[in-house]
Amino acid sequence: MRDIPVGNGSLLVTFDEKYQIRDIYFPHVGQENHTEGFPFRFGVWADGEFRWVHEAGWKRSLKYVPESLVTEVSLVNEDLNLEIVCNDTVASHENIFLRRVRVSNLTDTDRNVRVFLHQDFRIYENKVGDTAFYDPESFSLIHYKKHRYFLINTLPHFTHFVTGRKAFRDLEGTWRDAEDGELGHGPKTEGSVDSTIRVDLDLGPQGTGEFYYWIAAGRSHEEVVRLNGSILAVTPEYALDYTENYWRVWVNKNDRSFEGLPENVVNLYKRSLLVARTQIDNCGSILAANDSDVTERATDHYSYLWTRDGAFVANALDLAGYPFLTRNFFYFCSHILHEDGYFLQKYNADGTVASGWHSAWDIDAKEKLVPIQEDETALVLWALWEHYDRFRELEFSHKIYRPIVTKCADFLVDFVDEELGLPKPSWNLWEDSRGIHTFTCCTVVAGLRSAGKFARLFDETSLAEKYDQAADSIRDAMRKHLYSEKHGRFLRSLRSDNGDLHPDPTVDASLFGLFYFGVFDPDDEMVRQTMRAVEETLWVPGHIGGVSRFEHDQYMKVSGDGFGNPWFICTLWLAEYRIAAARNTEDLENALELLEWTAEHALPSGVLAEQLDPVTGGPASVSPLTWSHSTYVAAVNSYLEKLRRTGAG
Repeated sequence: MRDIPVGNGSLLVTFDEKYQIRDIYFPHVGQENHTEGFPFRFGVWADGEFRWVHEAGWKRSLKYVPESLVTEVSLVNEDLNLEIVCNDTVASHENIFLRRVRVSNLTDTDRNVRVFLHQDFRIYENKVGDTAFYDPESFSLIHYKKHRYFLINTLPHFTHFVTGRKAFRDLEGTWRDAEDGELGHGPKTEGSVDSTIRVDLDLGPQGTGEFYYWIAAGRSHEEVVRLNGSILAVTPEYALDYTENYWRVWVNKNDRSFEGLPENVVNLYKRSLLVARTQIDNCGSILAANDSDVTERATDHYSYLWTRDGAFVANALDLAGYPFLTRNFFYFCSHILHEDGYFLQKYNADGTVASGWHSAWDIDAKEKLVPIQEDETALVLWALWEHYDRFRELEFSHKIYRPIVTKCADFLVDFVDEELGLPKPSWNLWEDSRGIHTFTCCTVVAGLRSAGKFARLFDETSLAEKYDQAADSIRDAMRKHLYSEKHGRFLRSLRSDNGDLHPDPTVDASLFGLFYFGVFDPDDEMVRQTMRAVEETLWVPGHIGGVSRFEHDQYMKVSGDGFGNPWFICTLWLAEYRIAAARNTEDLENALELLEWTAEHALPSGVLAEQLDPVTGGPASVSPLTWSHSTYVAAVNSYLEKLRRTGAG
């Protein structure tokens, strides 16, 4: 879990629940991780006793300063009689991680307290060939390899330091050297290296001492030395205060009225915008999640762009009034689109194709497959039109009309099973099933309708008619082939099995797409029955509650019953249905309950994981999940819009 990420779109630093730095991504969000998930330790020595802050015996509170991307962390150790308060951030416009440390003596005697900060870089995501050295030019420690440099400094200046070998033979690292309250010597080490610095504080009775610590990230020695000089010139206190104010202005820039929403709902809305921003690269990629712990069970991670997730996040940001971020995303999409008009499974933050498991070859039929989740292509078109419809940026839309809209729409028109009139089989949004999925069909209808609107906008009537007719035909085919009279609701899919298609009646939360993308009216009895089945079948019993993805979901499953874990996005999709179906303010109360449920189950910092443990209510799988935060933002906006339309706003 990553409780308090801080970043600026090119440098992202994440902390685990014990307040250890665990990930440092640079120069892209999600790429490269220069820690490989290994912790940077933080320890304190006083009166001959030493404690690392990740050990037992500490009372920890990991939160943010309200309305900002500055952390507010409290660490209390009764054995040491010390309280430590830290504020962390990444400078809003410079690649500098900055921390203020305040140490309070809880006794009535004079004390010398030594604070130890340990750096375990694995530059370019491996420990081989790094160098750590004390730089007399900048009076700092520097770790480097090739085009990646990380400079470490403090104010007041650290009193002792050491560099050394780590994870090599019997050498664990320089952090072991700190545990007696002293540090050895080692001005320069190469290979698998780490470093530790020491800051001394002389504290009077009930006294408090303070210092600043920072890591500057750059592509050269000259760059990090310049950044170090700039932080010293303006003072780290000014840089931290400036960044705190910047994010407060950023999250409140649209002066939105929340019309009496509960305080916890409003607070999570703002926190969701800020957390989502930390997961978005300045080049336009929107990363799913940056939590390297997942690699321990999957040998891979979530630090990728899935264009489906990206489209949902972009749409939520548009609803909240942040179009400059979404423009970058759409431009990014125009560069990564496959020449045949579709998006592949996922991409790295720099636009290169990421790891994937969707086969391009059917080993049994010995024929080519299109290795896609078709909804990823369709949703970009949907989000793009929603962006235009809200902001009317004609010049921007015209620039990507040919590179994205017509190219993707032509693919969607052609990628249809002639016999069924439905899109050909592809992978579903959960990536666990191949077939013709109701959710995918909904997104294709929405994507084609969006393309038709763009075509009319640019006076290409014949194209518009082609896209509209294709959308109508798929909608009609959905009613014919995906609606089950037997079950009185829509099927999840026609599942592909060795070339054959079989009805899959599994109740799936993604069936919310039937109304959400405007394919069918929320009051349509087919939709009502389907969403009733979603709520009745997928609501997880017990005191935690929430909606699971689908029946018998096994992914990260915790409990022994037949239910999967509750997901924030699935619970919020149910909220979206309650909003869409509401006829008055009383009906909207049922949706507000789910917004409050989400706020109540966030981490104390306001971070939303992918899933919840249905027994403890704790986070499960990756945290934060960008999609969870964007879905919350979208649902709050839907609620406020419906409230205004019912006449209450």
